Amino acid sequence: MIEGVETVRDALRVGGTGRRTTVCGWVRTFRSGKNVAFASINDGSCHDSLQAVFELGLFDPGDFEGLCTGACVRLTGVLTDSQGREQDRELRAEELELLGPSDSDYPLQKKKHSNEFLRTVPHLRTRSATFTAVFRMRHHLATAIHDFFRDRGFFYVHPPLITSSDCEGAGETFQVTTLPLSSVPLRESGEVDYASDFFRRKAYMTVSAQLEAEPLALALGRVYTFGPTFRADHSDTRLHAAEFWMIEPEMAFFDLEDDMKLMEDCVRFIASRLEELCHAEIAFLSETVEPALASRYDAMLRKKFSRITYSGAMELLGSAQDGFERKVTWGDDLGTEHERYLCETAFDGPVFVTDYPATLKPFYHRLSDDGRTVACADLLAPQVGEIIGGSQREERLEVLAGRMAGAGIDPETYRWYLELRRWGTAPHSGFGLGFERMLMYLSGMSNIRDVLPFPRTYGSMV
Repeated sequence: MIEGVETVRDALRVGGTGRRTTVCGWVRTFRSGKNVAFASINDGSCHDSLQAVFELGLFDPGDFEGLCTGACVRLTGVLTDSQGREQDRELRAEELELLGPSDSDYPLQKKKHSNEFLRTVPHLRTRSATFTAVFRMRHHLATAIHDFFRDRGFFYVHPPLITSSDCEGAGETFQVTTLPLSSVPLRESGEVDYASDFFRRKAYMTVSAQLEAEPLALALGRVYTFGPTFRADHSDTRLHAAEFWMIEPEMAFFDLEDDMKLMEDCVRFIASRLEELCHAEIAFLSETVEPALASRYDAMLRKKFSRITYSGAMELLGSAQDGFERKVTWGDDLGTEHERYLCETAFDGPVFVTDYPATLKPFYHRLSDDGRTVACADLLAPQVGEIIGGSQREERLEVLAGRMAGAGIDPETYRWYLELRRWGTAPHSGFGLGFERMLMYLSGMSNIRDVLPFPRTYGSMV
């Protein structure tokens, strides 16, 4: 912070009126009358803006050239009680320094802009009231997650972003290579010759940190990762991005019941923290983005987390099939419409769906005694559907090897993963929480592009 300058947040909340202060920020609005001009100044430190009042007789007319929406200013004056109803304090400006002028071409004029338009100017949209609110919430959500795991004895670990494995098995990976794409070396068989590639084998950007987190959990007990993941999913929907952040805790000696308890505690904690620290942002987004936003916090904080098996869910859904666009039977994956029916109609609150068919889940989920299902749980939330997925991991060497063989996975690629089951295997569990999905739920934003500062999505790198 420049010496002698305080934030807008402090100017509005710290100390009393009658004191002289200096603030810097960007002009949200500017209007001028016959004797007085007004500017709304925001520096991103809080949702509220500081109104600055200029008595025109104290300034030269040229002082206001370039002072319009989007301009950056440094103001010095006296904080006084506001004459308006929208704020308690205002700044009676005595000195004005125009740090960065603006003009009428500035894209964010005083009118409502669509999110679609704002995505075309990601370098500027963060100055809008909506996106400063969202990205302050993003910060508080991140710190709440770290606080939650730190206070429960977890170690924060840093898995690699470049890996040789496709954890999810879906093949939606970004490959990393230094081979010249204009003349890729080939073997006589026609396959790519990786001998001259940087890693001398296939390498990918990680789709999940789970597999690397497991060895750390089997040494440190409780660990969590919080970092970017990359998926080359060609889906161009409001829920999909090519680069996003995941929180993936792994815990030794946890079974599925322990795992679900931690999931519930986690989402309740972070929802409580945001409700406490972001009440102004939540109120604003409730008015402008999602009228039912308060009910989402109510669901996370004050409603029971119900439980139902996948088979039980199929029975419930079967009786309501006429209301769905896509009918489902046992063995089918649930769509968003089915997930929302379960938590909004059947249970009226968050619900864990457990014991999915083994065919729907990755090879590392623990196979149940029935041989058909696995020990896993998805947490479904009203209005959005799935927000967390977790499972007890398969710790039995023979069963794990069999699941891998059935999925056509080369055991040599995962030799180290199998060795964890040979030497000192232990029951362990974990889950994955999509950071942006959680932020969408708690901010009311309906598109993942609007909770990422610079979204990377299919066909777009704006």
